[in-house]
Amino acid sequence: MTRPDLLETLHTTFGFSAFRGVQARVIERVMARQSTLAVMPTGAGKSLTYQLPSVMLEGTCVVISPLIALMHDQLRAAEANGIRAASLTSADQNREATIERFRGGELDLLYVAPERASQPHFRELLGAAKLSLFAIDEAHCVSEWGHDFRPDYRLLRPLMDAFAAVPRLALTATADAHTRADILVQLGIAAEGLIVAGFDRPNIHYAIRHRDNPVRQLTRLMAEQPGPGIVYAPTRRKTEELAEKLADATGRAVLPYHAGLDPAVRAANQARFVASEDMVMVATVAFGMGIDKPDVRFVAHAGIPKSIEAYYQETGRAGRDGDPALALMLWGADDFARARMRLGEIEEERRAGERTRLDALAALVETGTCRRALLLRHFGEDPPERCGNCDNCREAPGLIDATQVAQKLLSAVYRTGQSFGYGHIEKVLAGASDERIVQRGHDRLSVFGIVSEEEAHLLRPVVRALQARGSLIATEHGGLALGGDARAILRGELTV
Repeated sequence: MTRPDLLETLHTTFGFSAFRGVQARVIERVMARQSTLAVMPTGAGKSLTYQLPSVMLEGTCVVISPLIALMHDQLRAAEANGIRAASLTSADQNREATIERFRGGELDLLYVAPERASQPHFRELLGAAKLSLFAIDEAHCVSEWGHDFRPDYRLLRPLMDAFAAVPRLALTATADAHTRADILVQLGIAAEGLIVAGFDRPNIHYAIRHRDNPVRQLTRLMAEQPGPGIVYAPTRRKTEELAEKLADATGRAVLPYHAGLDPAVRAANQARFVASEDMVMVATVAFGMGIDKPDVRFVAHAGIPKSIEAYYQETGRAGRDGDPALALMLWGADDFARARMRLGEIEEERRAGERTRLDALAALVETGTCRRALLLRHFGEDPPERCGNCDNCREAPGLIDATQVAQKLLSAVYRTGQSFGYGHIEKVLAGASDERIVQRGHDRLSVFGIVSEEEAHLLRPVVRALQARGSLIATEHGGLALGGDARAILRGELTV
């Protein structure tokens, strides 16, 4: 199969005149029946890398996709291009007709959920049809090192091994080097089959702010950023609350989206968003996967995402048309405190990996250097030191060594008994002799009044940074206590 043949199909079936990025490299490997892992950023056209071969190869491409909503979005897009496609899920009413079409060779694409791989009759069904390709979407789900591990994905390799002549195409937007290596092993793909596209999305401006009044902060964002937007909220309740308050504050169409809504309402809200030029969707993280809406002008997080990988994937839903877009994260110390508490609920064998991911996210939040550079280095790239399009590059004066301020603050927390909140610690360090401080004898401590006026301005950002990295933790009654690497900072072994 020659490149001109591929270009002709690209034009006649999909309406494009040229491939983007690594699409052609991936498709050429698939057409040569070579198994491949393609790591491509959100919006880079991953679905084309299996949809185009599916109309050129004899047989059916079986697509494994983790979410029914995502599956149906991709199915509609494929059918709109004249591709013979169907899905086989618990939600489908016409399963028998789909099975007959599959057996009869009348499908180019068959979308299935990963849990179907564990069903013996599904293996029998595959044996009764001609297969052209296994396409595994969201392939990071197979790895315990990935940010969204799903055990059902581990059942895919035994299934595919039963059809060893059928090539495999694994696709993901978010996988660091460790996760990529694990995906190759878990899905039985040779190392030379790895293709990694660049992770940089230069049109996205990254900004991270401390969350003080999220409704006010997001209202300001919506005033400054006309056009469609997505706001990610941590819970279903927060999703509905924020949607209602933002609609009242801005007068714009703002709708909620989460798994607890009636499916018909959820589908209607999604359809309105896709068709709208100015609507904002407040959603839990499932929203956005596979949605073809290139003109999203901003993605905001009202709390911290699960990981850097999740952050990259979710913010990547902004600006897929190449025009300027904004990614804003609003965070609070309580976000990290809750996340660190949840680590104790995770299986022991996964806990270290989850802690590493949380620490990497904390580093992104607290850094005074270029956020894009830190993000790209996380995925193994070697970017310039400054991008010119993140909040730190545009607004921050650069790195400040706040180690001495951090040591004074940690020392004050320790010497006051690790039971007082930030307000009390700040007063002790500033030398404020109020009644509570004098009664407890804290005016006689060596840390009383030891910060200068200039250092006092750094106390609040430093305490946030220490909380983000786990050096300071909240007690049950709202006080501050030493945690993590606090003692190493006090000994001068680490900097802040």
